[in-house]
Amino acid sequence: MPLPSKLPTTPLSRTQAAALTRVLDAIPRGYVRYTSGVVAGAKLPALVSKFHRVHAVAATPAQRMTRKKQGKANAILALYQPEGAEMVLWLLLFTPGELGTHEVLKHVADKRRLSWLGYELSRHNYKESTRWTWRRPREAMQELYTVLDAQLKQRHWRAVEQTLARIASQPGFHGVRGQSWRLCQEAKSRGYPGELPMLFYLQKVGHGEPLRVV
Repeated sequence: MPLPSKLPTTPLSRTQAAALTRVLDAIPRGYVRYTSGVVAGAKLPALVSKFHRVHAVAATPAQRMTRKKQGKANAILALYQPEGAEMVLWLLLFTPGELGTHEVLKHVADKRRLSWLGYELSRHNYKESTRWTWRRPREAMQELYTVLDAQLKQRHWRAVEQTLARIASQPGFHGVRGQSWRLCQEAKSRGYPGELPMLFYLQKVGHGEPLRVV
């Protein structure tokens, strides 16, 4: 049964794509400072309640506008907990403004970019503008190239097929898709005779199921 609209809620993402999309959707709206952590699922309600009490993470648009006029920072909370997982990964994103607490925050555009759920932020050009996307970190790409290299040298085509399928199944953000395409081309240029997997663009997804703030 849907929760009454008057009750404050914040999304709980069950997939990486949903959680990472929530972050990408927030950054262009000014949520560029962050902190992150992990919490046991049993303690999540208390943590979310604290974040709402201190940072108003479930505030309405009108409440956020009021906070901005008062010089206060607004905040959103991204939560990732796959079905059956005991732990929840969380990420707090803030706009510029007063916090009212002594949070130690980083900026998404720092030299060491925001990295979350195994992916890192990256910029890309789109229709004469610059946008944010997610991509695999360098270490993850090096590991994939190493695995592919060994399989291609052995001409173990079934293993190559499985590796490429796993690569193609990862969230289809612009940055990830570009990396996946290069990996597929590497396999093809080195004699892989099979069909390359389809690399799908990530369709617009919701941020998750509403988690009531108590």
